[in-house]
Amino acid sequence: MTTPRCNRRSALGLAAGVAAALAGCSTGAPRARGDDDRLVRFTYGEHPSQYAELTRPEGPAPAPVVVIIHGGYWSASYGAELGRPLATDLVNRGYATCNVEYRRMGDGGGWPATGQDVAAAVDALHGRSDGLDLKNVIALGHSAGGQLAGWLAARRDGAVRLRGAVLQAGVLDLVRGSAEGLGGGAVDGYLGGSPQEEPRAYAEASPIALLPFGVASVCVHGTADTLVPLTQSRDFVAAACQAGDTAELHTFDGDHFAPITVGTEAWGLCVDGVRRLTGR
Repeated sequence: MTTPRCNRRSALGLAAGVAAALAGCSTGAPRARGDDDRLVRFTYGEHPSQYAELTRPEGPAPAPVVVIIHGGYWSASYGAELGRPLATDLVNRGYATCNVEYRRMGDGGGWPATGQDVAAAVDALHGRSDGLDLKNVIALGHSAGGQLAGWLAARRDGAVRLRGAVLQAGVLDLVRGSAEGLGGGAVDGYLGGSPQEEPRAYAEASPIALLPFGVASVCVHGTADTLVPLTQSRDFVAAACQAGDTAELHTFDGDHFAPITVGTEAWGLCVDGVRRLTGR
């Protein structure tokens, strides 16, 4: 199901058109089962969780880049393994992928360190541009990773600027997420306190507070999601449209994890968003 959409110039939909070898990079994580020679891990810091997995596809170069940011309510209980099936599918479709790991709660993370990590991983692509179209980079973030993807899309001072973001059941309004106790209080833990205690952190990290992004966004969210309410995406898109951004929401009859399950209708909606944002 597709809900109403908007763009900067009208109430029309998002216009169409809208991780191989790495020389000299260090590796900081063990190779995963199923890796091939096209995948190279690089580190962007000294902490064991500061690494990313960059995969270049076969076929024409330069390739658009999809930065994959996993969820898990910013907890160290979840890691980059969540993004690997998505990366494999996207690489087979002709996209380069950068599957980012980052410091999480219980692993040295929390705001702003976690945001700094994903930004550093993306900016590190600037020195690894062979075969990559760094003018055509988008983020794909699920759940808490949606917050990070949205934050990256709003960032204007990076070495690599995003063209857009696909936000999969994202936590996009952190003030509301705190009030609703999402993730058993994970929002407050991530930002160091409540909105009243840490107003600056909420203003800096919450995607809805950073509008307009100045780039396009596509939200994909299940009507049966019991972990992150649909209102997080619905209200974000409404606010983005009001702020003048290009934004749209696609819903499906399914749960929180369908958008990161390859082969589902929800994953198909995410891939369609990637196609439109990259124009490929």
